[in-house]
Amino acid sequence: MNRVQKIFLILLSTIILALVAIPLYAEETLLQYNGSGSYIYIERTDLRRYDNGKYTGLVSREIRSFISPMGVPKGGNPRDSYYDGNFYVAEGTMRARASVGEEINNSIPSTFKITPDGQLIMIKDNGYPTFRSFPAFTRKAIKYGDRWQAKAERVVDPLNKGVKTKMPIYVEYTYLRDDIFHDEEVYVIGAQWATRYGLAATLDFGGDRDLKFAQGSHKANILVSKRTGNALVVRDTVDEEFQYTDGNRVAFKGTISMFTEYPPAYNKEKLFPALQRIASVSREELEEIMDNPVTDSNWMDAGKVAAINEPAGSGKNLNGDSSAIAGTDSAKDSGKYPLSNGTNSHEGLKIASTDSRKNTKDSAFEWGQNSDKISSVPKTKVSKEVIKSTVDAGTVGESKVTVENTAQGIRLTMQNLKFKADSAELLSGEDGRLNDIAELLKMVPEQMILIEGHTASVGNPKGEMQLSIERADSIKKALVKRGVGADKIICKGSGGTKPVADNSTPSGKAKNRRVEITILD
Repeated sequence: MNRVQKIFLILLSTIILALVAIPLYAEETLLQYNGSGSYIYIERTDLRRYDNGKYTGLVSREIRSFISPMGVPKGGNPRDSYYDGNFYVAEGTMRARASVGEEINNSIPSTFKITPDGQLIMIKDNGYPTFRSFPAFTRKAIKYGDRWQAKAERVVDPLNKGVKTKMPIYVEYTYLRDDIFHDEEVYVIGAQWATRYGLAATLDFGGDRDLKFAQGSHKANILVSKRTGNALVVRDTVDEEFQYTDGNRVAFKGTISMFTEYPPAYNKEKLFPALQRIASVSREELEEIMDNPVTDSNWMDAGKVAAINEPAGSGKNLNGDSSAIAGTDSAKDSGKYPLSNGTNSHEGLKIASTDSRKNTKDSAFEWGQNSDKISSVPKTKVSKEVIKSTVDAGTVGESKVTVENTAQGIRLTMQNLKFKADSAELLSGEDGRLNDIAELLKMVPEQMILIEGHTASVGNPKGEMQLSIERADSIKKALVKRGVGADKIICKGSGGTKPVADNSTPSGKAKNRRVEITILD
């Protein structure tokens, strides 16, 4: 065989191998957002800043948030996924490796929904997340190499003025291939778009009026989870310039990286003994609570709650006064339980009370569909009449802590906290509860903890919000002092926006003054 024949055979073999490697047809797939449980979203910005063409330093910013699923609201689309987010922003400008300014802001609340094709629609919009509907998916099945286009939105504040401007963007996507990332199957997608802000159709009249024009380019690679449709990793290469009405030009070049992380799984059952001690509930009652997760009463109907009580005979109800039912002024009004929306109780309020036959163990009673329909949760022969008369007689103890299983995780609610009037200063008498809760939280050191403060609504929303934030922070400091990791705690204030009882009564206001501690999962 001469040299020419050898070369021909090599070429022929190469062609045959290439043909074998090409599939007869490309399998099509439908990219879709399926929703997920809680997740951590991180956005890191590393951009070189130029003012009027002159390099002025490296802008570094990190947005860290914990996103938790919410129930579908009344009238909402069950195919959409609804989320509540708490965003924290750390930002600084470094030059010559020296920080010249860095600040960590308070929690910034956000509520939004995501449709199956990835469209993110804001419900409570405070500027975060900064990328909306990105990535978004085509509703058609696609194969490798296919492209599609979708609208998205980006929120910017180039000068960190505190004024958010929404810029519409039009993104072109390319389905590149499939891959594995951290043992999870992912779609690999390319994306690119041009920044074009300043035309009448693109102006945000609620944004920065001084921002006159913006232009630039973005190219991104995206890893999308096949399981959830979440973007696990996005790396965006940025080259962008903003022009202002005073003639100044500010340009940024570098990268914006986004990551989605899932909290570690943990065994909730290992917490049961501590929860039983804190909540004074039986294991059977606790198992029922875990089997019946609740939804936010401000979002949907209230769910089941297990309450903790003082020793028998205290004569105090869930609000700490002498009326028999939480949210009412007298036992005779116990047929109604006011919820946050001012309606009557719908289902599942559990009232922990002392069993009249035994002095050694608490038992819980369930308030069913109608307020006069009260039944025993544990297996007991006590009649409904006896149970109702026990409740009406005022033997329900003062509510100390409640435990619920929510979409966000196990939530402990501390009611009747002893704060100095109109202050976040904790008074003496809370050590027992705080010690018990701290010991519980130290059992799950890897989990994130959300502490949310609430106040009654007395007509001062701004003051109430600030006070609720300060009280949440006060509880955080008390728990950190007891050994809970500070880096695992998120603080949030909701003021009087999430009442659980009627603000028109003293007892209702007392119930609304509370701090909720959630082990996020």
